[in-house]
Amino acid sequence: MIASHARRTFLGTAALAAAAAVRGMPLGTGAAADRWQPRWILASALYGNAPLAEILPEVRKTGADMIDLWPKPHGTQREEVDSLGEAKVRELLAAAGVKLGGIACYKVGAFNLVGEFALAKRLDGEGVVLVTTAPGDGSATGDPLVTDIRAFLDKLAPSIAAAEATGGTIAIENHSSSLLQTPEGIRRFAELATPDCVGVALAPHHLPQDAELIAALARDLGPKLKFVYAQQHGKGSKEKLPKEDELLQMPGRGPLDFGPLMRTLAGMRFTGPIEIFMHPVPRGVPILDSVEAITAEVNRARACLERTIG
Repeated sequence: MIASHARRTFLGTAALAAAAAVRGMPLGTGAAADRWQPRWILASALYGNAPLAEILPEVRKTGADMIDLWPKPHGTQREEVDSLGEAKVRELLAAAGVKLGGIACYKVGAFNLVGEFALAKRLDGEGVVLVTTAPGDGSATGDPLVTDIRAFLDKLAPSIAAAEATGGTIAIENHSSSLLQTPEGIRRFAELATPDCVGVALAPHHLPQDAELIAALARDLGPKLKFVYAQQHGKGSKEKLPKEDELLQMPGRGPLDFGPLMRTLAGMRFTGPIEIFMHPVPRGVPILDSVEAITAEVNRARACLERTIG
């Protein structure tokens, strides 16, 4: 359980952002019917090991209507589905008015997604996005890189079939030390991954902190862009840092300008999930000291992102 009192040090503008936030609508606008609306998804891992019963009521407070379930070591919510039972989880989702929108599948791996897609279907996770990585050191370029990506896609065939059968999506993150760790790898993968249900989870955190490059990658991916992590590198997420430095991964805190990316997504009418995210150290702890503080921080970041759209 997360402590019930927030750390005031980090709430500054967050309380104002939370008060101003209208669920699911950009702040400071009339939210005209033809205005592009980001599809926010809330990462369960932001709340550490808090139970789903505490997290799900927060989802709509952040402007989202979807939850992304994370497993250990980042969170325990994916494992909680197994311990609670699917019927209870469906009950909790329905009570909160929340849909299962994603499952972080780094633990099970890209070649073992059949069971996760089946689970998502049983939990009414229509159009669920499973995010994972492509094994490989990502050092190859040119033709050797193409060969590696084709081999990966061949092995991915059973997971692709499961995605197609359930109406789900496989989004491969451009994680460090992986096949898609470079802009070239990302673009090559998008060219070679022909099934509609396969694409890229764009993670600025793992790219050069160049706002225009990140926006250009999103634009180049087009329909192959399936998921976006609103996370920047800040001062990194591998070593324990003062909380002020750790939070620099969040939009509006670190130096990365998310404006070019958000405006590009608006121009594309991007329909995939966008997840405000950061990694705490150690993994599995909440990013702040209370559920309320975490939700307020997500809303602060969301307000920053929505203001950049113009």
